[in-house]
Amino acid sequence: MLDIGVYHPQITEFAVAFLIAGVVARWISLTGKLPFTRPGAATLLLLGTLAVVLAVRSGTQAHEFAERVPGIGPAVNAHEDAAHWAQNVFLVVAAIELIALALVGRPAWRRWVEVVSAVVGLAGAAALYKAADRGGDLVFNYAGGVGIRSGDTADVGHLLTAGLYEQAMTARQAHRSGEADTLLTLLVHLKPADPNVALVYAQSLLEDRKDPKAALAVLNALQVPDSLGFMKSRVAFAKVDVFAAQGMNDSARATLTALSRQFSDNPRLTQRIRDRMARLK
Repeated sequence: MLDIGVYHPQITEFAVAFLIAGVVARWISLTGKLPFTRPGAATLLLLGTLAVVLAVRSGTQAHEFAERVPGIGPAVNAHEDAAHWAQNVFLVVAAIELIALALVGRPAWRRWVEVVSAVVGLAGAAALYKAADRGGDLVFNYAGGVGIRSGDTADVGHLLTAGLYEQAMTARQAHRSGEADTLLTLLVHLKPADPNVALVYAQSLLEDRKDPKAALAVLNALQVPDSLGFMKSRVAFAKVDVFAAQGMNDSARATLTALSRQFSDNPRLTQRIRDRMARLK
């Protein structure tokens, strides 16, 4: 059997788009005001049903990677159950649509069959929404598929980076500075050559360890090319925070002034510089 698990997100998007559009078109067709929606609804619903069958198959093939993550099994099963239910409802809708097409010579009967299709289609849309919602929980609440779907080590690294960073930010907001420092120290150990990680680490040295000198040393060691203007501005603002923490407001103002000259054609950044300058005592 052809493995289409890697294409599960793309196939699912086509299934949702076709089926929702098909259900809407079928209801519009019942008004008789837009004649093209009658055959259009049948086409969309039949294509959408094919797509949802492929979506379920691809999801079944892809779930092995997600289920390896500890604690994610119940979320995977809930998504699969909802997806199978949506598939079954739309298989019924597709069968009804085929019956309607077969009744082309009996317009009165065909119309009533299309009414049944429209009603069952609403149930299908609700089932599809539930499946999509549980799929969203799987991806966004449990990181199912994020960083692990492709099996690429770089993608797994992105997942780890995001996890360590977000957990550190959560710890900082909860005033657990030691935990935040530990997590970001681990992150910089894993990615010592990443300037974005170094910047986050410098901010941790300032906010979590309360060591502005060490933070400034890390920032001064960063070599950011001029082509990366956004990154340069982030580093500059981080230095301003370090200077302000040490009471070196003149150095902070000088840094902001230099940044303003360099990006004078950027009104949003210019306004941000003015706001930060106003907060310096």
